[in-house]
Amino acid sequence: MSRYRSFALYWLLLILGSTPAMAADPFASAGNSSNLLQADQQFLPVEQAYQLSVRLDGGKALLEWNIAPGYYLYKDNFAVQARGMDGVVIPTRIHAGKGREIYDDYYGKNLEVFYDSTLVSVDFLQPPPPAITLSVTSQGCADAGLCYPPHTQYFTADLAAGAVAPTAAPSPAAGTASSVSAGSVTASAPGLLTLLGFAILGGLILNLMPCVFPVLSIKVMSLTTAHAHRHRVATHGLAYGAGVVLSFVAIAVLLLILRRAGEAVGWGFQLQSPGFVTALAYLFFLMALGFGGQLPLLINPGRLGGSAARGNGLGASFLTGVLATVVASPCSAPFMGTALGVALTLPPALTLGVFAALGFGMALPFLVLTALPGLLRRLPRPGPWMETFRQLLAFPLYATVLWLLWVLGRQTDIDRVLAAAFGLLLVALAAWLACRSRHAPGRVVAAALLVAGLGLPLAQPAGAPAEHPWEPYSAARLEALRNAGAPVFVNLTADWCITCLANERMALSSELFRTTLKQRGIHYLKGDWTRYDPEITALLSAHGRSGVPLYLYFPPGEPARILPQLLTETIVLSALNAPPGVAPTTGGIR
Repeated sequence: MSRYRSFALYWLLLILGSTPAMAADPFASAGNSSNLLQADQQFLPVEQAYQLSVRLDGGKALLEWNIAPGYYLYKDNFAVQARGMDGVVIPTRIHAGKGREIYDDYYGKNLEVFYDSTLVSVDFLQPPPPAITLSVTSQGCADAGLCYPPHTQYFTADLAAGAVAPTAAPSPAAGTASSVSAGSVTASAPGLLTLLGFAILGGLILNLMPCVFPVLSIKVMSLTTAHAHRHRVATHGLAYGAGVVLSFVAIAVLLLILRRAGEAVGWGFQLQSPGFVTALAYLFFLMALGFGGQLPLLINPGRLGGSAARGNGLGASFLTGVLATVVASPCSAPFMGTALGVALTLPPALTLGVFAALGFGMALPFLVLTALPGLLRRLPRPGPWMETFRQLLAFPLYATVLWLLWVLGRQTDIDRVLAAAFGLLLVALAAWLACRSRHAPGRVVAAALLVAGLGLPLAQPAGAPAEHPWEPYSAARLEALRNAGAPVFVNLTADWCITCLANERMALSSELFRTTLKQRGIHYLKGDWTRYDPEITALLSAHGRSGVPLYLYFPPGEPARILPQLLTETIVLSALNAPPGVAPTTGGIR
């Protein structure tokens, strides 16, 4: 029985008072087992995942990569630069063979990639000097979901002797103190200012994202209701800005530490963990409930940032900046992941500067508003509209929850998405009950529902999925088995059929049922009518049915026995164990 149906039936039976065990739920596409805030997937360092060797052959360079299983290289992301010892660039042309076309989630389109190994030929378009330096850039990903930033390696080549040796990245030339070199990136002073400028611009754009805009808007509205001294308002702006900038710097430090320890991680790496994505979905859902007024006891967005009127609450303003950074991570990863991945290849001080600039750009609108209170006075005056506007801001957060559930579905499967969705439903029910309960029993029930909703994604134990005993139904397969004289049990079902799910859980999933199939050599065919299937429709019509469920047992050489629509294990076993030509003793079969 599929894990999706097992999970749906779990909640049906839970309502009825039963508590069957949950089915296993591996993260097939993510390649790991995870709880809500833990991911165990280990990735190889980039130079172990893609082992490069270079050799010379007839006046050209041959680059050969041995690629670890489960990893691949992009065909269009190879780059080679050749320089003489005097620094003069020698023009080159590269030739790569035919790769495999896959749909790449990182770029969102079909791309040509190389698995296992690849050989790239480099032609020199003008006679090279006897000794040259080669810089070779490549980029690849792991099937489990991690994409590495572009990686550059350096080699010295003696064309006269035909020898090639790896070398370190070239040092800055003398007298060029305004340049900084780091592997694949060389940034001059003007280039560095451009890089920081674009980081600030990226931070500004983040304020318009559905993840961040509601938080910033509520913070601004809290100031419109305040009548604090200009200095106090500006102090709140500085506290918020410090929370944002320091949070981005802390993330950069963590990434640098992980990379130094050999972990191949980039910006947004936390979103590769299904557990982290689930936790973010819950966080945004709780925030949306708070913005919509359904969760005032736990989250009061109107108080984000503390009371500027009283001049205190600076800690709350700082924490608001931290919260804004946390919720910005899923919004920034899609359009800034590659740029920040490249930033991580810079020297550590420069990397920290880029991340700090990104945080400064994100905090800049609020800093300007608090530094110039005249701008605040131009905003609409406080009034009943603020409550309506606050509730309206909940919907971008709900949209973000939907997007995160979609990401979770791409990483795992529909079972995990359904578990998270049921958990969110319980959280919403707990919030509704808490708002309407004035006595202890109601609040205890609300707390229990909240705990159950938060813990539901953890209810599915990790592990390998159990092998199902059935094979997909087809008219040709049924006819072939019947002609061979084999007994056949047919189950026609659908995902939206609650009766079907209950029958499968109660009667068709036991070990005794599986053992009976094996001992008696019965072939189990399962027809899924979740989507229209003309062969299943024809079989239903042939037995006088217009819908599912339908259970048929074909003894060798006998017509089909139709089992009842409501099954028990006894009914099924009685039908399967009845001798040929003898009707089973258990009633209900016709």
